[in-house]
Amino acid sequence: MALSMANFDKLTPYFLMVFLQFGSAGMYIISMATLNHGMNRYVLIVYRNAIAALVLAPFALILERKTRPKMTISIFLQIMTLGFLEPIVDQGFTYLGMEWTSASYTSAIMNAVPSVTFVIAVIFRLEQINIKEIHSQAKVLGTLVTLGGALLMTLYKGPVLNMPWSHTESHHESSSSESADKHWVAGTLLILLGCVAWSCFYVLQSITIKKYGAQLSLSSLICLSGTLQSAAIALAVERRASGWAVGWNSRLLAALYTGIVSSGITYYVQGLVLRTKGPVFVTAFNPLCMIIVAILGSIILSEKLHLGSVIGGIIIAIGLYSVVWGKSKDYSGSLPANDDAQQLPVTASDKTKMVNTTINNEHRAGSA
Repeated sequence: MALSMANFDKLTPYFLMVFLQFGSAGMYIISMATLNHGMNRYVLIVYRNAIAALVLAPFALILERKTRPKMTISIFLQIMTLGFLEPIVDQGFTYLGMEWTSASYTSAIMNAVPSVTFVIAVIFRLEQINIKEIHSQAKVLGTLVTLGGALLMTLYKGPVLNMPWSHTESHHESSSSESADKHWVAGTLLILLGCVAWSCFYVLQSITIKKYGAQLSLSSLICLSGTLQSAAIALAVERRASGWAVGWNSRLLAALYTGIVSSGITYYVQGLVLRTKGPVFVTAFNPLCMIIVAILGSIILSEKLHLGSVIGGIIIAIGLYSVVWGKSKDYSGSLPANDDAQQLPVTASDKTKMVNTTINNEHRAGSA
């Protein structure tokens, strides 16, 4: 009995991460379904971040009441910038790009975020490269491979892969597919812009977290900042009361799911796994989300899966693992085992985030 319990404890992180990837996949599917039903993307961003702030704020107020640093003008401006980069620019561009392509395509492209973050970190000298070392070569090669996979997905669609559960397209679905085909390249560029904004968010986060170390409070404030700024944009582009109406439908489901599951539960589960396994273990499961979204998207949303997307997604996953392996060598044996609270991601969404928390660790190690 004791042996079986020990085996269960060992398997728990794996079960949690698989559960987390299904939760992340649900975010793509539910958001896409809601956007397809006419919900304005900025209204969804407002509700999403407002609910996330409400979910995280009580924990921040209780758990960090004695450790919360003093707010300064510099930190306030950085929080406002973080709220603009992630909720507005990243989510705004990503949602529009997803409308113009597909949920499965977007989830595949999003695996490029760690590589884009690596490039930006190098530009701002937050990441050091020694080309003679094998782990630096792995990060550079992985970045090039990832960007090559994204380029392939942009320029080559290839034939449609017919799944066993695929059905004949209706006239409405055919028209939607033709519209998506027209905006395929533009949609990809928007998703990549979202990746760049997300990566800039990580770089600025790594600077802000050194001055404002209360992770839950910072996350709540970023969500609140994103809510206020996205509300200003949403009120300008969506002035109809019906556009803001939420009933017992997909709009309410999307707002609650992305706010609670994608921020609250995801945040907590990632923290649990990070305490014992670290960010490399967490990031290694991200391609599973891409596979789940591709399957569910073809079943629920009747999305077409193209050969180019499959090949490009595989290439991006290979590049991701190369970058993650290089980062793991940077910090193997150099981090204290109990540095768990500071490993949590500060964000309002649930995509490929954990590999970038290693940037925060590098700053703490350098300032120690």
